[in-house]
Amino acid sequence: MLNYDEESQVLKALGHPVRLKIVEGLLLKNECNVQKMVKTLGLPQSTISQHLGILKSRGILQIRKEGTKSCYRILDKRVKGLIEALRRREG
Repeated sequence: MLNYDEESQVLKALGHPVRLKIVEGLLLKNECNVQKMVKTLGLPQSTISQHLGILKSRGILQIRKEGTKSCYRILDKRVKGLIEALRRREG
């Protein structure tokens, strides 16, 4: 049986366009650091960090420290399936 509260929190976190771009466009296949996200998305570092914090708090992302850099990757395996379902809808 689904945990509706938990599942809805994941969907809410992915429901923002910036967070969806981060997950689908930058993290689905590889990990990525904030500087690359800033360059790719053209958004301020503070904005990206805020969205990453939301994704991390929902258990969607994991952080790996590499010196002074923080590299993010998808932790929640359900996310890949959700993104693939959205992509199928496009096609």
